[in-house]
Amino acid sequence: MTKRPPYEGMPGPPVGVVPATDARALAPLDPRRHAFRSDLAAQALFGKVNAPRYASGSRQQVARPAVPLRRKPIGMLGFDTEALFGEVVTVYDESEGWAWVQLDHDGYVGYLPADTLTPEVRAVTHRVKAQGTFVYPVADIKAPPLMHLSINARLSVVDDDGRFVRLEGGGFVYARHVTEVGRYERDFVEVAERLVDTPYLWGGKTRVGLDCSGLVQIALHAAGRAAPRDSDMQQAEIGSNVLVPENLDGLERGDLVFWKGHVGIMADGLMLVHANAHHMKVVVETLPDALARIARSGLHVAAIKRLGT
Repeated sequence: MTKRPPYEGMPGPPVGVVPATDARALAPLDPRRHAFRSDLAAQALFGKVNAPRYASGSRQQVARPAVPLRRKPIGMLGFDTEALFGEVVTVYDESEGWAWVQLDHDGYVGYLPADTLTPEVRAVTHRVKAQGTFVYPVADIKAPPLMHLSINARLSVVDDDGRFVRLEGGGFVYARHVTEVGRYERDFVEVAERLVDTPYLWGGKTRVGLDCSGLVQIALHAAGRAAPRDSDMQQAEIGSNVLVPENLDGLERGDLVFWKGHVGIMADGLMLVHANAHHMKVVVETLPDALARIARSGLHVAAIKRLGT
C-alpha cells in the first residue's frame, strides 16, 4: 500500500509531536490497515489521527518462511494473517521483542516478533510460483534444506544456472519453482485449485494452512491482481456485483461468492473452491451443497462479484 502524507508539500510534524493525549481517528479508519494505537500513530496519518506522538517508521524485511501477524503482542493470541518471506514492512515501534508493523503488500497492521525481521532490505526480483519449495544451503536436492517457502514468497536472486537460483545472502532454490517479478499466472482459479486439500487455518496464507480470504488473496496475487486480506474488504473493493437468478444460472469461472465472514471462488457455473471450517481444508464442492449447509447456520449469500479482465 502506497501511503502519501496528507500534509505533503507542507512541513510535516516531527516525531514526538503531542496534539492530543490519546490516538483518535478524526474520521472512521480501519485499524487493520491504518497504523494507529492509543500512544502512537504513523506519521503518514497526521491530519487524520490525533495522537500523542507520530513515527515515520523504518523499512525492514521478513526473514522467516511465514510469520503470524497478531493484533496484540501476545504469543498465545490467535492471528489474522501472515507475513511471508521477503515481504517488506514498515516498523513503527519495537518493544520487549515485538515489532509493531504495517505490511507493504496489503497494508495490514499488527505485531511480529522482532527477530523475524532484518533491517537489510534486499530488492525482490522473483517470487515462488510453486505451492511450496525449499531453500538449500548448496545447489543439491539431497542437501538438508534450510527452510520451506510457500507460494508468493519473495526472493532476491543474484544468479540462475538453469537448475537452481542463488539467493542474495545465501541459499539455493529449484529454478522451476520460481518466476521473475512481473510474470504471473494466467488463471487465478487454477492457482486456488492447486491448493485443494490444504488444511484450514484461521489467518493462514501458506500451503501449510489457509483461510477463505487468504486463499482468494494469494491466488489473485499469483495472477498479478491486488486484493485486500479479509473477506469484508474483498467484497467491498474488488470486482463488480453480479445479479443472478435464484437458480444461480449464469455464474462463471472466477466469480467470487460472499457470505458474511466467508468467500469462495467459482471453478465453473456449479463448483465452488473454498477453504472452510466444515471440511477444515480447501475443497471443491457444488455451490448448492455449500449454500444449503451454510444456510443452516443462518447465513445466506451476501454478494457475488465478478473480476474484470
